[in-house]
Amino acid sequence: MQALLTVIVTWLSINFGLPAIYEHPQVEFVSAAKMADVRYSRLASNRREGVAAEAGYLAPTEPGHDVHAIYDDLSRTIYLPEGWTGETPAEVSVLVHELVHHLQNVALLKYDCSEAREKPAYQAQARWLELFDKNLAEEFEIDEMTVLVLTNCMH
Repeated sequence: MQALLTVIVTWLSINFGLPAIYEHPQVEFVSAAKMADVRYSRLASNRREGVAAEAGYLAPTEPGHDVHAIYDDLSRTIYLPEGWTGETPAEVSVLVHELVHHLQNVALLKYDCSEAREKPAYQAQARWLELFDKNLAEEFEIDEMTVLVLTNCMH
């Protein structure tokens, strides 16, 4: 896993100007229930503290939507679902997305809102998929309009 993280950090640095920080996050493989627990406890904690929450990749807004991964800023941990193998471009693209958040966090990059922080993550994920002739719409049912909504500040 460490070698894969190093390759992705280097690729993100070259292609997106993100800092090449090789202080890798922890990576944990967890159940869907644990992933939901991490996401919702982080959202609740951030609301109480009055700070923007990192919603995580594909954080569901309604029942039935999958959470594919989550990055937790405080613990510097990427949570991937049990069964994640990294054998497909789509699976690795999820790691790419969350690694963007790790680099943003460690480099203390600032954004106008948590949604704006998602823009580079989706761009990197989309470009990773393009390397394999794949796209977000086919792999995750995320079209361009959805990305636009998920990556723009609504205040």
